[in-house]
Amino acid sequence: MSTKDTARMAPTSTLAGGETVSQSFTADRMTYIRASAWLAAGAMSFGMIALWAMGNPHVWTGAVGGLAAIGVRTAYLMSEELAVRWDLTNQRVLGPGTKSIRLDTIDKLNKMGSVVQIVTHSGDKHLIKFQADPEATIAAIQSAKAGGSR
Repeated sequence: MSTKDTARMAPTSTLAGGETVSQSFTADRMTYIRASAWLAAGAMSFGMIALWAMGNPHVWTGAVGGLAAIGVRTAYLMSEELAVRWDLTNQRVLGPGTKSIRLDTIDKLNKMGSVVQIVTHSGDKHLIKFQADPEATIAAIQSAKAGGSR
């Protein structure tokens, strides 16, 4: 991924007066690889079950196909997924590009595996993916929302 592409995956929103970045969240490489391994295991199982259900005598090829498909996907998307950065300020959560979520509009923070889901009062959903410690990410956002600093 080029430097230009990497910059595209970082927040570009201008900070408001009195707004400061307190923390940044980036994807963790090992968490990304672990999530991809689980996805590959699921794809391999699905491929084998589908071939077995169709009566194919070469069920093992489903595992090879599932592993190959997810392996290629993992390698192709890794540089982009690992370049994504979210910034936490005392007023907002800033995502890639101009994505901006005001702290007072956050309704829920959910943990889904290694993903932190931000749900706003209007129902918008945003994902901070591949966090090594999603509980710490949630705690930092809750602390900023409550007016504290971490």
